[in-house]
Amino acid sequence: MKKYPIDLSGKKLRIGMVQARFSNGIGSELTAACYERLQELGVKKKHITLATVPGALEVPLALQNLAASGQYDALVALGVVIRGETYHFELVSNESGAGVSRVALDFNLPIANAILTTENDEQAIVRMKIKGREAAEAAVECANLIWSMENGRFDEDEA
Repeated sequence: MKKYPIDLSGKKLRIGMVQARFSNGIGSELTAACYERLQELGVKKKHITLATVPGALEVPLALQNLAASGQYDALVALGVVIRGETYHFELVSNESGAGVSRVALDFNLPIANAILTTENDEQAIVRMKIKGREAAEAAVECANLIWSMENGRFDEDEA
């Protein structure tokens, strides 16, 4: 069986990040964790770009513009939506998630979605650093996977 490799090397990659500033303390920590992990994976600082937007609903538009530039191997969506007492939580969560997915599919570009949707600040604080790191790993791994698929690169069959 041919198998695509799992590759977490970011040495040759260019990554764009979009952070929603709403709940900025949590969003900033989420972004910092992602940025740090990207560097640990070998992505050069000069190959990481950050754009910020007011809130989660604006993230897909910024991602779309980064994707359209053709300058990135993968993108990361960062932010937090915390449940309130109105229906607004569901609207923002659903629409931002759908927008992120649509941009990824429209541009055939990996986008790690790290827009947290939580019941309260405490849940977001617990998850922010973990999710930021996981988003970096997903972006790098998926960028490399797409490259392998486009170039027919497989791991050797052990059997």
